[in-house]
Amino acid sequence: MRSLFFSILASLWVTSTPSVGFAVELVMVEREGCHYCIRWKNDVGPIYPKTQAGQFAPLRIIDIDETRADPTPYKSPIIYTPTFVLMNDGAEVSRMEGYASEDFFWGVLEMTLERETDFEGTQ
Repeated sequence: MRSLFFSILASLWVTSTPSVGFAVELVMVEREGCHYCIRWKNDVGPIYPKTQAGQFAPLRIIDIDETRADPTPYKSPIIYTPTFVLMNDGAEVSRMEGYASEDFFWGVLEMTLERETDFEGTQ
């Protein structure tokens, strides 16, 4: 009887627990005082979530120290900021290091999304 109770309890827990999956996301790795990080936040930051790419790959901003504390999801250590890491299913699939300009950022991001995911782009 006791084992039947625990079996039922376990099945209820499994069916009521939401499945946890990682969506495609863009992780921006920054450090305090990073001039290029600030430029990106001013140039692109306000419009990123409103774009097709931003809705497909939501942005998460983390400090570079977090990547050193848990390097697991990254293919190699992150050295430069900003570094933009495209994550899929919780693991790095691609990265862009640095920020040169808004046009360059959007072009490389869309190419990367199209190559690494099922993103269809804006063209």
